[in-house]
Amino acid sequence: QVQPVESGGGLVQPGESLRLSCSASGGTFGTDTVAWFRQVPGKEREFVSSIRWFSITRYADSVKGRISISRDKDNRAIYLQMNSLKPEDTAAYYCAVGRPISSTISTVGGYNYWGQGTQVTVSS
Repeated sequence: QVQPVESGGGLVQPGESLRLSCSASGGTFGTDTVAWFRQVPGKEREFVSSIRWFSITRYADSVKGRISISRDKDNRAIYLQMNSLKPEDTAAYYCAVGRPISSTISTVGGYNYWGQGTQVTVSS
């Protein structure tokens, strides 16, 4: 079974950009939906973005216009390009894989496999 592995987190200043990667350890993502969630200590994990197939995408309102999700041509990696980063984007970012229905795409319960997370810190 594919296990997602995140990379690309780090410390950046407000307004800068960062690209996160989610790799399919053990194969490809096949027809699964892949999503990014984020979590700060003491709060629930929240949906950021998802991609189904190569072009069906969804974004949280809080990141629309600043973040884009894409899938590489070999279907082995998903990228989350984050621009104009803000301090409130600081969180651990998790990649999730599953086959959610429309009503569960933005919910934690819609996904079966999770990565270990990568930390993004936006601070001056």
